[in-house]
This record gives sequence, C-alpha cells and structure tokens, in this order.
Amino acid sequence: MGAAAVFIEDQTIPKRCGHMAGKTVIPTEDMVSKVRAAVAAREEMFILARTDAIEPEGVDKAIERGRAYLDAGADGIYVEGPRDRGEIERVGRAFEGVPLATSVLERGGVTPWLGPEQFRDLGYAMILYPTTLLFRLVKTIESALAALRNGEPVDAAESVDMRHFEDLIELKAWGEIENRFPVGETERHPQKPS
Repeated sequence: MGAAAVFIEDQTIPKRCGHMAGKTVIPTEDMVSKVRAAVAAREEMFILARTDAIEPEGVDKAIERGRAYLDAGADGIYVEGPRDRGEIERVGRAFEGVPLATSVLERGGVTPWLGPEQFRDLGYAMILYPTTLLFRLVKTIESALAALRNGEPVDAAESVDMRHFEDLIELKAWGEIENRFPVGETERHPQKPS
C-alpha cells in the first residue's frame, strides 16, 4: 500500500493510552509471532515494535521484550512510558545503535518532558509529542469561544490575518489547479428541477 513504516504493539485489547494505568500486554511469544509475520509479509517497510510493558511488568521486562522483538526481525523499538529520566537513560543504553522511539504526553503523561536534542543524546531517534499541539489548540479554542461569547473581536496578537492564512494553505496554488481543470458550466450552475 506504499506505507514506509508501521508499528506493531504488544498491548491487549481494549487498548489504552500508553501513559494510562491498567494496561496489560500479550505474552512475549505472541508479540514475537506478530513481528515475524510482519517481517515475512513486508517488501520494503520499516517495522517498529512497540512495548507497553513498563507499567505492568517493569522496565527490565520491557527491555527484554524489546530485545526479543529485535531478534524476531523488528527494525526499531518503541518503549512506551518511561517514568523518569533514569528509565529513559536505561532504555537508551539498552538499545544503543537501534532506532528507538518513545512518547511524551505533556501535562498528564508519565514520561518527563525532555527536548528532542536531549532525547537524541540519550539514544532516541523518534520522539512523539502527541498532546503538545492538541492541548494548546484546545486552550486557544476555549479562549476564542469565550471572547466571542463576550462580544470581543479577534486579538491581532493571538491570530493570523486572512493573507497569512491563505499563504499557509497555499490558496494561490490551489486556485491555479482549479483554473487548469475547470468544472463544466452545468456543474457550476446546476439547473433547478422544473
């Protein structure tokens, strides 16, 4: 299908956010089988094997699982939920030279915030910050709705103008495409039923 990478995880269903308590993981052997199946089926795809084992089984078991997934053919390891800098460093050392991923859920997750360069220096190649933009967007939306409710105009320091917005969405380029492929007159102005 053209995907360049996929990650497979070892959490049981129903799946929970990797930073939530109460997760369980499938047996290591079952995940190894999943990785082997993905390796056998791929043509040219990077396989990232994710483990959520830190919370239910501890960091040592998560590292053991990661090594088993590499042995099964995974190209990289995604260790979810290191709970402090010590665990971040242990995981980084355990997978030195291996493409390594984790995630940081700011303002609510279990992994402490470090910048991308700090993670890179500790051995991580892929860092996900899945709530960083989302939480800021929600706060902005709440503020904008409150201002609108109070009859306040948009604050220029807190917004973009129309020209900037059009540049961001590349409106001119899309207009050129529309002009190259015009819609027929009947589609533009459909006839009303009689």
